Amino acid sequence: MSYNVTPVGFVRSCFKEKFAIPRQPQLAPAARGVLELVAPFDQGEAVQGLEQVSHVWLLFLFHQALEEKPRLKVRPPRLGGNQSMGVFATRATHRPNGIGQSVVRLEKVEPGRLWLSGIDLLDGTPVLDIKPYVPYADCIDNASNLMASAPPQLIPVQWADEALIQAREHGQRLAEPLVELIEQCLAQDPRPAYQIPPPERRYGVQFWDLDVRWHYPEIGLIRVLEVVPAAM
Repeated sequence: MSYNVTPVGFVRSCFKEKFAIPRQPQLAPAARGVLELVAPFDQGEAVQGLEQVSHVWLLFLFHQALEEKPRLKVRPPRLGGNQSMGVFATRATHRPNGIGQSVVRLEKVEPGRLWLSGIDLLDGTPVLDIKPYVPYADCIDNASNLMASAPPQLIPVQWADEALIQAREHGQRLAEPLVELIEQCLAQDPRPAYQIPPPERRYGVQFWDLDVRWHYPEIGLIRVLEVVPAAM
């Protein structure tokens, strides 16, 4: 038996590519976006009551990681990308049906739009369903996960003087906490864990309409080099 599902909306996100997206929601509170609902869910009736909710669960599709052949084992980034685990023991993007879930903060509710923060969703992500977060049921005090018992260890982020000026100016233009977004995402060290980058190697990613470039002047330290308009 097969089932068909259709999106209730699509996310307009600060993340324009998969690299440097936090590996879990809430790790970058400055990561913001808007869930734009589609008909018939773009009417006010569909979101009535959500103004009483601080957080929501989003069920979505990893639309850039869909695969015809299911994987039984994956290599989660949490383990450095070089150790295999059963797919159901991880939150890897390579899912049997491509379905992901994230709990995100609900900043504002409008007919047809939900304003979100703490997201870990790529721009254009199709959302299949929205459910309110219920604290007494969704937070389990004695829960455990020995593979991921604590958030990732953060590394320091430094700024070149000009890069910080650029980030502040573009943040004002976008009306977004851009400096905080860059620091919160890069501090989680988005490079593959097995790489030891030489100081001369430059990394880059697009946030909003900007290219952010950085390097590792020494192990365990990131230095942001520039924040410039992305090539269109």
